[in-house]
Amino acid sequence: MSDKKKVLITGGAGFIGSHVNLLLRERGYDTTILDNLSRGNPNSIVGGELIRGEIGDRELLDRLFSQESFDAVMHFAAFTDVGESTAQPELYYENNVVESLTLIEAVQRHRIPAFIFSSSAAVYGNPDKDVVQESDLLSPINPYGRSKLMVEQILDDFSTYHGMKSTSLRYFNAAGGDPEGRIRHRKPKENNLIPIVLLAALESKPVTIFGTDYPTPDGTCLRDYIHVLDLAEAHLLAMERLLHGGDSTHYNLGNGNGYSVRQVIQATEEVTGQKIQVLEGDRRAGDPAILLSNAKKASQELNWKPQYPALSDIVAHAWNAYRPAPKN
Repeated sequence: MSDKKKVLITGGAGFIGSHVNLLLRERGYDTTILDNLSRGNPNSIVGGELIRGEIGDRELLDRLFSQESFDAVMHFAAFTDVGESTAQPELYYENNVVESLTLIEAVQRHRIPAFIFSSSAAVYGNPDKDVVQESDLLSPINPYGRSKLMVEQILDDFSTYHGMKSTSLRYFNAAGGDPEGRIRHRKPKENNLIPIVLLAALESKPVTIFGTDYPTPDGTCLRDYIHVLDLAEAHLLAMERLLHGGDSTHYNLGNGNGYSVRQVIQATEEVTGQKIQVLEGDRRAGDPAILLSNAKKASQELNWKPQYPALSDIVAHAWNAYRPAPKN
């Protein structure tokens, strides 16, 4: 019988889940992936058993949790497109909330010791301050953000009334990739700035900057970009904290450093060697000028520190998933 800790990763064929799986396996954990592959890429899974299925399938979950003795569940199976969530809110409440509740109930029934939830800075909405911390007002402005907050609240109640241990990790802008290029994860549709700019470099297409008159050094929005492997490290640390008796809680995960849209474009040009055509557009409604993370709580309680805070590294590692594969 193996003495390795065993972790179930839902949505493990997605961008963040696949990198968490990679890190866990490098650190000696045994992993199982549960993914319906509706938006994940099975080629992103580097090791571990893949089970194709739904997190809302109660019978599947009961069978899986009865057959395997999991130490923890890490939950990444969610839709993440803000625009899609406003067009089809029912899709987000069904997938992100209802099906997550089925998963959480199964975790509680089978007494799995630790549950790590992939949350989002979207739970804060548009805060009235540049740097946000965990105790700030939670006021999401779209169905995606509200779906994440609802699951956090469900987990808080299960912790209070059932004693189920969980940690919610609120990401800012997840980016980067495997420095060694082992995971070449690309979405059919990109919504985040760094992948959009990388695709523009690859396809020689223009990039639109939405707003150039913000009160920032170069007039464009400042955002907090966090490397996906730094996120993965935080998941591992949060899990081990719960397994060693820690209480349920929430953490912000970000660099605390702001990089502007123009800085991202410049870094992409330097990494790819491609000049990017820029179009200047109007501001988008609801975009704050600056949104950064105060991640001191994670630093103090998890001893977590980003290993790849530099924008140049984040962009270079993300480029591994987009640039043409080397010819043998």
